[in-house]
Amino acid sequence: MPPEDLRVMVVDDHPMWRDGVARDLTDAGFDVVATADSVEAAARRGGAVQPDVVLMDMHLPDGNGAEATVRILEVSPRSRVLVLSASDEREDVLEAVKAGASGYLVKSASKEELLAAVRATANGQAVFTPGLAGLVLGEYRRIARDPDRPVDAPALTDRETEVLRYVAKGLSAKQIATKLSLSHRTVENHVQATLRKLQLGNRVELTRYAIEHGLDEEPGG
Repeated sequence: MPPEDLRVMVVDDHPMWRDGVARDLTDAGFDVVATADSVEAAARRGGAVQPDVVLMDMHLPDGNGAEATVRILEVSPRSRVLVLSASDEREDVLEAVKAGASGYLVKSASKEELLAAVRATANGQAVFTPGLAGLVLGEYRRIARDPDRPVDAPALTDRETEVLRYVAKGLSAKQIATKLSLSHRTVENHVQATLRKLQLGNRVELTRYAIEHGLDEEPGG
């Protein structure tokens, strides 16, 4: 999707930072449709403008980014939330992801990293600052190994399982196509079929499913 077709909302209570990020996005061609400085404002404006991507700070004056993420996704379920926060604390990262955030960047990220992350988030990819992805994966593996967790895995074909395994490793459809000697369209068809079977909404949820079922690890590993 071209940048000019991506509608972005920036949520941060620091005016200089919020305005600077919005300006960088606009200069790069993104359509910044709204900004907000609180949970309430984020929910209200998110529902009104239906952004494709929300850049979310974790610490807001009337709550936190996780609360705001839940509120926004209730009123704009097609939005994807990318946290951009000064905090890299384990609790903040996991709380954001469990609330529905697609990714988590710390504010030390470069402008180029931020712009690339917004594009990737819009395309349904999970984006994390290096080191934080491992933390999230570890938490999902811990949950997956819970003996009290119910198992209800729909049947996937061998090829769908193979594609899903690569999705969980973070590979793009193009990279998966190269590895499996398939066309890009065939890989996308397998991904869409798997999403329908598992009743999931996007690649982020697909990745979580794969991790919870141990599909991000090699067979026998």
